Amino acid sequence: MRRLTDSWNLAGLEIRNRLVLAPLAGIGSWFVRLQAKRFGAGLVVSEMVSSCGLAHGNPRTVREFLRVHPDEHPVSIQLFGHEPAVMGEAAAMAAAAGADVIDLNMGCPVRKVCRSGAGAALLADPDRAVEIARAASEGGGLPVTVKLRPGREPGERDGVELAWRLVDEAGVAAIAFHPRQASQQHSGAPDYALVRDLVESLPVPVLVSGGLSSDERALSAFEESGAEAVMLARGSLGNPWRFGRLLGLYEGEPSPAEVAAELRWVIECAEEHLGVERAGRYLRKFYPWYADRLGLTRHEQQPLVTARTTAHAREALSAMAHGERVVAA
Repeated sequence: MRRLTDSWNLAGLEIRNRLVLAPLAGIGSWFVRLQAKRFGAGLVVSEMVSSCGLAHGNPRTVREFLRVHPDEHPVSIQLFGHEPAVMGEAAAMAAAAGADVIDLNMGCPVRKVCRSGAGAALLADPDRAVEIARAASEGGGLPVTVKLRPGREPGERDGVELAWRLVDEAGVAAIAFHPRQASQQHSGAPDYALVRDLVESLPVPVLVSGGLSSDERALSAFEESGAEAVMLARGSLGNPWRFGRLLGLYEGEPSPAEVAAELRWVIECAEEHLGVERAGRYLRKFYPWYADRLGLTRHEQQPLVTARTTAHAREALSAMAHGERVVAA
């Protein structure tokens, strides 16, 4: 019987279990990945990084998006783009930065990405998609995986056909599959039976993503799809304990003190990575996730979720710990 705690092999790289932190655009920086590893994730994937931004030498893109912590291995860097030559350069840079795997996003439904010819737009341009995957493999010299969706609109199966070509013609080492159409974004029921079809027909590992918003749904998708591994995305936001629970390393829900301590760790890492001022802005999307874990009423959450700076966030956490009330900043 398959278990999430079982190890598996990705192109010669042994992954210690079957839980993967999915790429989270605008979120999956090194410390979010490191957090997932601390709680048990076997493999972590970076946020989506522009191949053009890397190849053109954008200092901020290189400095912030290619940072790899020594404790987060094995780590995959996800790239997106529409030019094979540029992708090859970016893959080489990711490899030099310490990536163990290169992941290519060919399923992102965001309009800005698709308009550039990247993301889900590549589902309609399979020849270019294969060229891009081949260039990434040759440029980086690392195993290449690709994240796909079934198609752009209901009923389309371009992504299924592309998966076969990527493996056969570009030597892709694994397919990460989100079984919703690109037009669905994150709504609607994922078709895990379609994932199982890929699992049974492709000669490489297939990972399942999408709709895994609870421990029960993650376990169900793992069983229904037969996938090699499960990729936790939005269901892990502010909730790294989910990794631990699914792996039998943690029981129940974290206490308020544990949640507060974890958020303080995130704040410290963000300040170190981005500087205090930018971290204060960046973390505004993080605070509501942790506020939910704290079990506070909407009114009680306000000082934290509206914190303008990291100092305000720390003040709110300190007040909560002492049962004090603090005026929303």
